[in-house]
Amino acid sequence: MSVVGDKAKRVLLILVAVLLVFVGPTYVPYVFVDILKVNYFVSIAVGFVLFAVGLGLVWYLIRKKVIQ
Repeated sequence: MSVVGDKAKRVLLILVAVLLVFVGPTYVPYVFVDILKVNYFVSIAVGFVLFAVGLGLVWYLIRKKVIQ
């Protein structure tokens, strides 16, 4: 049971990292500017922060040998 939970956790972390890296700087600013009417520079900053968090998560997963 623990092995299945561990694999599911790894897959979930990888999917979250991929979403943060690719969706963060592309779709999030679009949604913020066009749909939520947030300031353009704020939306770009939020996208950049999500991208940085995604890269940090990828770096962490590589260091922990989850991604090889």
